[in-house]
Amino acid sequence: MNKMRWTGIFLFVSVCLLRCGLLSAKEVGAYQLDLGHTSVYWEVVHMGTSTIRGRFDRLQGQVVFDPVAQRLEVGITVDVGSVSSGSSAFDAVLRGPALLSAQDHPQAFFTASQARWEGEVPREVRGEMTLRGISQALTLTTVRWKCGFNPLFRARVCGGDFEARLRRTDFEVHYGVPLVADEVLDAYDVHGHR
Repeated sequence: MNKMRWTGIFLFVSVCLLRCGLLSAKEVGAYQLDLGHTSVYWEVVHMGTSTIRGRFDRLQGQVVFDPVAQRLEVGITVDVGSVSSGSSAFDAVLRGPALLSAQDHPQAFFTASQARWEGEVPREVRGEMTLRGISQALTLTTVRWKCGFNPLFRARVCGGDFEARLRRTDFEVHYGVPLVADEVLDAYDVHGHR
């Protein structure tokens, strides 16, 4: 396992990709996550040979977005016990005390209230990741961002991809190091609606 778009293999959480989508910029304010279109994924390279992927099936949160006032606030809560790798035996290991410690720390969080803007585009989202009860600063960098009119929702929508890197050992997850990489890729596919 080597590398895992929040809060990876366990949220071996090292790289966070936050894909924010369907945020209506027409009416600025709070948006609930559209859970039918929101997912948190992770991936990690195993011993430099192959990539193991999974997801978290239960999450909640909201986004406040105002491109004119350059305001962006994000709050996402992930149920770490909902981790799914496609293997029930492996999922049990992921939920265990050596990795996600889901029994003692059932939720992971990403919160952010600061951003670096270029015009109406958030280039960085500066926040904090909490996993296993440990909080660390996390800055998501924008990979892509676009706003436009969505005829399906009859509203102006915005969406993008964000990523960051952090070390799982910062969250006291040492299992498998160095065969399992310290960095993890965590991805958020987030859609919100008013």
